[in-house]
Amino acid sequence: MAQLDRITIAGFKSIRKLEDFELRPLNVLIGANGSGKSNFVGFFRLLREMVEQRLQVHIATVEGGADACLFMGPKVTREFAANLVFGQNSYGFLLAPTPDNRLVVVEERVGFQGDSGPFGLRFGSGHQEAQLRQHCRNQPHGPYCEVYNAISSRVVYHFHDTSATAAVRRAHALNDNEYFRPEADNLAPFLYLIQRQNPECYSKIRDVVRLAAPFFDDFNLRPDPLAPSMIQLEWRQRGSDYPFRAHQLSDGTLRFICMATALLQPSPPAAMLFDEPELGLHPYALTLVGSLFKQTAAVTRQIIVSSQSPALLSEFQPEDVIVVERENGESVFRRLDADSLSEWLGEYTLGELWQKNILGGRPRGEQIPEAVRRGNNGHS
Repeated sequence: MAQLDRITIAGFKSIRKLEDFELRPLNVLIGANGSGKSNFVGFFRLLREMVEQRLQVHIATVEGGADACLFMGPKVTREFAANLVFGQNSYGFLLAPTPDNRLVVVEERVGFQGDSGPFGLRFGSGHQEAQLRQHCRNQPHGPYCEVYNAISSRVVYHFHDTSATAAVRRAHALNDNEYFRPEADNLAPFLYLIQRQNPECYSKIRDVVRLAAPFFDDFNLRPDPLAPSMIQLEWRQRGSDYPFRAHQLSDGTLRFICMATALLQPSPPAAMLFDEPELGLHPYALTLVGSLFKQTAAVTRQIIVSSQSPALLSEFQPEDVIVVERENGESVFRRLDADSLSEWLGEYTLGELWQKNILGGRPRGEQIPEAVRRGNNGHS
């Protein structure tokens, strides 16, 4: 499946205009609080809900209405548009706010490269929901489905809720294992299925968890004896056969298990996005996560990460990193240039350079050295 090569976003939250921006197999966004990293990730969450014909529910229950989605509000921004290029295909749309704080589809289009050259199709105007999915169902072997599949297979994973009442710690339906849910609600049934259908993959997940948590021996995956249609995450400690439960895992360990499961699952989505995956993780666990990101991106999957962790940043190459800054109220995106940092990287890691404010992406009170802006690190 073709990866997303270029993207244009106009009028979405803090992103006034991001035009024809290149995306690579691995993309790591860094920046200060409020710079717009999470808004970039949130765009893909909205996009997937839109093509699954759940736009109105998402706008009302997640985004807080159409006004909250528009750059500086509806008085400044009258429409929200985007265009995505996947190899020789593309998908674009234009959304406009309504008086009752919804967004309607003013324009929706797809583009293809045919035998006789490029051509495009439009799906009309005024729809409450996107029409791409319906056209794909009507022509399951047509070109629409290539575009629909490329978008619907992009998953935003968010493992922040590991509280005592979080779904990942509670009993879950055994049959909810078709795919790994974005907030890891079905971690136990999903691991249960992997253990039985793909033991090699299961072993990789278990072994990586052992590296991050040396006390961990294995999962103890079994249906509830008193309710066989339910399962709860259990695990064993090294040297013991006592079945501990998920509530006896630290937040950081549980989040790492979720990360390992997402990145090592047998059939991962074509693109995976992670918002601040470093939350609660030990620096060594971050090293493992960085390695998993690189391995996953190397096997034709696309990874987008939003992070504020210098330790995680140090696991990547400059060309993987996108610096996001807030300038005059809008988010500005800039990919790092490896050549201009080559001498710096002889002495420092990327994380250290970020902490020294050599890379930018810090609060606007701190300035990037002029030598770096000119493409020179200032060393003799």
